[in-house]
Amino acid sequence: MRLVGPLQDRDAWAADACSAARTLDILATKASFLVVRELFYGTTRFDDFVRRVGTSAPTIARALSRLEDAGVIARTPYRTDGHRARDEYRLTEAGEELLPVIMALIQWGDAHLQPDGPPLRFHDVTTQQQVRVALVATPDTPQLESRQIQVAVHSPAGRANS
Repeated sequence: MRLVGPLQDRDAWAADACSAARTLDILATKASFLVVRELFYGTTRFDDFVRRVGTSAPTIARALSRLEDAGVIARTPYRTDGHRARDEYRLTEAGEELLPVIMALIQWGDAHLQPDGPPLRFHDVTTQQQVRVALVATPDTPQLESRQIQVAVHSPAGRANS
C-alpha cells in the first residue's frame, strides 16, 4: 500500500483510531471468531456452539456476551415444550457484514494451510459458481494487489484509520 498526504510521514501520525484494531477487540479470541463462523453455518443455540467450537461453556458465554455487546449478534428467546426458556443467537446486519472477513481467512487457510485441498467449497446458490473474496475497484476489474492501493486520510481531524 502507498501512504499519501500527511500519512507519508509515518512518525507524524499514530493509528490510534485503527478500525482493524477495533474489530480485533471484538473478534480477539478464537472462540469469538469461531462463534461467528458457526453462526454463518447455521448454529444458533448455546450447547451447539460449545460442541462445535470445542471449548468450555464459560468461554462460549464470554464470546457471545462480547459479540452481543458489540452489536454483532442478537439474542432471541425460545422455549420448547417441557423445558425452560432459552436463547438463540442470530447475526445482526453488522454481523452479516463480517462474511467477507470470515471468507477471506478461510480462503487464505485453504490456499496456505491445507496441503490436501480445502475441506469445504463455497458456491453461489443460483449459479453454482465458486465464490471467493477479492479486492477490486469495480466488479469487472481484476483483483488488486497491495501495491496498487493508496491510503489517504479520511477524517477532517487528520486521524489515520486503517
